Amino acid sequence: MGNVPSAVKHCLSYQQLLREHLWIGDSVAGALDPAQESSQLSGLPGYVKIVEVGPRDGLQNEKVIVPTDIKIEFINQLSKTGLSVIEVTSFVSSRWVPQVSKRLYSLGCYEISLGDTIGVGTPGSMKKMLESVMKEIPPGALAVHCHDTYGQALANILTALQMGISVVDSAVSGLGGCPYAKGASGNVATEDLVYMLNGLGLNTGVNLYKVMEAGDFICKAVNKTTNSKVAQALFNA
Repeated sequence: MGNVPSAVKHCLSYQQLLREHLWIGDSVAGALDPAQESSQLSGLPGYVKIVEVGPRDGLQNEKVIVPTDIKIEFINQLSKTGLSVIEVTSFVSSRWVPQVSKRLYSLGCYEISLGDTIGVGTPGSMKKMLESVMKEIPPGALAVHCHDTYGQALANILTALQMGISVVDSAVSGLGGCPYAKGASGNVATEDLVYMLNGLGLNTGVNLYKVMEAGDFICKAVNKTTNSKVAQALFNA
C-alpha cells in the first residue's frame, strides 16, 4: 500500500473486515458465536425473522409510479438476500383498520404486528405498550413495525427483542412513510437492522451486502438517496 498512513491502513482493513464478515452475519475474529452471545445478552432471541416490507409499504408512499418490471426486479433481488418473508403488495381497504390486538388474536390471527407508523415511540413507551399487550397475547404471536421519524426505531426494536419479540418489519433503504401523518419518515432500514442484529450475534439468515445492493437498485430507480446509515457509510467508504 506504499506510503499510506497507518491510520488509513487500519481504516481500510476494518472496511475489508466488514465486507468479509459482519454484513453476511459470519463471526469475526475474537467475537462470540451467536449462541454464546445470545446467552450472555439476557432475553434476546437466538433467531430474528425479518419481514421485508419495502415493495409494499415502502413503495406505496413514493410520489412516482414505479414500473412493474422495476418492481419485479427489485423483488427478485430481495429474494436472493436470505429474507424469508417479503411483502409484495396489499389489497386491504384503509377503512378496515384493526382496533384491538386481542380481538385479532381471538379470531385466530397467528401474528399481530404492532406498528409505530409515525415514528414517535421511544424505548420507554415501547416497553409500556408491550407490557400491556402481553397481558393478553404471548410474545411469540407479536411482531413490531417501527418507523424512524425521531431516530428511535433501532432502540425501540432492541427493547422489543429484550422483551421476547422475534419478528421485526423493516424496509430496504428505509423506504416508506405514513400517508396519514405529515412529516413521518420511512420504516427502519433493513440494512441498519441487519447490521445491529449481526453485531448482537443474532441469526437472521440475511446477507447484508445483497440487501444493500437491492436498496441501491431501487433508490436509483426512484431517484432518491438511501435512508440507511449502514448503506451510506459502507457504499461511500
